[in-house]
Amino acid sequence: MKSKVDTQYQVGEAQIFRNKFLERLTKTDLKSNVLVYGIVIAALIYFAIAKIGLSVTVFLAWFFFGIAFWTLAEYLLHRYLFHWVNENRFVQRFHFIMHGSHHEFPKDKQRLLMPPVPGLILASVLFGVFYVVFLITGYTHLVYGFFPGFFLGYLMYSFVHRAIHVSRPPKRFKNLWLHHNLHHYQYPNKAFGVSNTFWDKVFGTMPPKPKQH
Repeated sequence: MKSKVDTQYQVGEAQIFRNKFLERLTKTDLKSNVLVYGIVIAALIYFAIAKIGLSVTVFLAWFFFGIAFWTLAEYLLHRYLFHWVNENRFVQRFHFIMHGSHHEFPKDKQRLLMPPVPGLILASVLFGVFYVVFLITGYTHLVYGFFPGFFLGYLMYSFVHRAIHVSRPPKRFKNLWLHHNLHHYQYPNKAFGVSNTFWDKVFGTMPPKPKQH
């Protein structure tokens, strides 16, 4: 039984920058991301336990909370930042760089993951934001347990997202593959969750179930 989801991907790739060096920074591959981000996360874990002195129990509690919190951030960023677009040309340019190019060319394998250079810049900014939040609460040291989990949550999401676009769905995750394809091809204002559908259910943005025939 087939659904009505359009499974035809656009071919080719977007040109984001005319400058060849900047254009190259918008592309990456799976091995590079596993290596670079994996080393960074491992270093953060070591720093939290060996240097900051978090106990393993405290670290793990905040680490897994960070992973869970990422799923909410994933939904909110996708819905309110990546799909933020209006008539302003600067906003339109921002949208195209951040997400619009992906919707135009969803099977561009080199842009299904966040490249390391902009990724680490964004991670540094986010760490600074979380550091301030934890500083205000008076528990600054706990950010070192939270952020590696948050970062790993992002990394797992990014690999799921890539898999959805380049491979057939495993039987257990068929609905997740369908969910994201519905977002791309039928309901761009729904189905903002990629690694999960939980927050779409919470916030009422689940797409209608495709009719089977």
